[in-house]
Amino acid sequence: MVNRHSIRKLVFFTLLIGLIIGEKAIAQTQEIELIEDYELTLEEAIQLAVANSPQIKRALLSIDDADQLVKYAYGDVFPEISSSVNYTRNMEIPVTYIPAQLFDPTAPAGTLAPVQFGTDNNWQGGFTVNQTLFKGETNVALSTAAIFKTVHEENYRATSQQVITQTRIAYYQVLAVKEQLRLQESQINRLEQNLSENQARQRAGLVDSYDVLRIEVQLSNQRPQLIEAEYAVDEAYRNLKVVMGLPLQLSFEVQGSLNEFDILTSESSTPENEQIKRVDQLNPFTFEKRVSEVPDIDLRRGDLRLLDASLNLTEKEAMATKSSFLPTLSATYNLQWNSAEPGSPNFFQDANRFQTLGINLSLPLFQGFKRVVDVERVIIKRKDLEEQRRATSLMAQNEVASSSEDLNMAFETASSRKIALKQAQEGYERSLKRLENGLGSQIEVTEAEVQVRQAEVNYALMVFNYLTAKAQYDLATGIVPFVDTDFAESN
Repeated sequence: MVNRHSIRKLVFFTLLIGLIIGEKAIAQTQEIELIEDYELTLEEAIQLAVANSPQIKRALLSIDDADQLVKYAYGDVFPEISSSVNYTRNMEIPVTYIPAQLFDPTAPAGTLAPVQFGTDNNWQGGFTVNQTLFKGETNVALSTAAIFKTVHEENYRATSQQVITQTRIAYYQVLAVKEQLRLQESQINRLEQNLSENQARQRAGLVDSYDVLRIEVQLSNQRPQLIEAEYAVDEAYRNLKVVMGLPLQLSFEVQGSLNEFDILTSESSTPENEQIKRVDQLNPFTFEKRVSEVPDIDLRRGDLRLLDASLNLTEKEAMATKSSFLPTLSATYNLQWNSAEPGSPNFFQDANRFQTLGINLSLPLFQGFKRVVDVERVIIKRKDLEEQRRATSLMAQNEVASSSEDLNMAFETASSRKIALKQAQEGYERSLKRLENGLGSQIEVTEAEVQVRQAEVNYALMVFNYLTAKAQYDLATGIVPFVDTDFAESN
């Protein structure tokens, strides 16, 4: 399984961009020299996506943030220690009026005499220690911290599954549009060859100018489609780079050929498709006419595991909210020094020290209906998560069924597509020979050529649909290559 520590240690392919991915390396704004025509394999594309995807990096940052929040949860367990020093200089000593008879019994009754109280210099300082002995929210928070981190770890796992699946589909999309471009180029080459041959036949008087004009019209219609296919290839490459988190100015070629890929065998018939076949077979799919239920899907699907962890978190959140009704017990210790001096200040001389220890018990009796509402809101939140999980579970079962049906359809049509392609190629060769021997017509050659092109497109499209459905099936069942491969191999 891919873990966040190994991601940060991934070695980037120096042949591709000439740089090593360190713990925080991002290939986004640097100028990179590439080896011309470097062929990127599917496994390399997946590793690059895992190492560079902004979604995965954000998920990793969430885990780091959860680690800090775990430490924060222990804040109320440890004592809070503070110190303070206060100095006051009386520029003029305050005057207080008291009855004059206190000093002079002969003074008239009701007479007040001014008396100065205080000293020129007053200072005090010391330390205060506060220790929480019991607080319901704190006790619950400590047990919640690990669950909170688990939620983010499950989010990271689900994000990794999504990114790898998106990378696979984007990679296959590049192969599909490249195949379309190749077929367009092949079509034009065939038409140009036919045009050259028919022009020679026209000069020899074997065909008239109309046959030549027909091919020229076909060529004129095909060339705009070739331009469209070239733009489609550029767009597919950009989409792949975005999914992989790489700069759009990078230039590389993807490795693989859809027309050479055989979905009916477990081995690759060509070296360029070896890694595509290997990734495809990491979670093998067995053709079954009836779609069977996949066991343990709740244990593997990233979104379901994330919702389960979130439900556990809401249980703790409800307990923490209810614990606000409990009393809070704390202790406070004070160690202080103070002094008062006339004249010039002389700190720390003749200072008096005193200590206090207090026990504080706080019991909130009534705070309106705030706490009751908070508890009800947590209960509603949990019910909402339960409904989300139920909907996600139904959606997961539907995704498994849909992707399984797509895979079964590909298996059922694969043999027919292969036979149709072989027959179309044989028919095209025969039509050319018939034309050369004067037994056929240009119309037959054109029709045969169209059938070959259609057969090639159909076969490549069938392979693309299979590989895309397989990536979606792996995600739907929760066994995504390089994330859950160990689980699949152990079952």
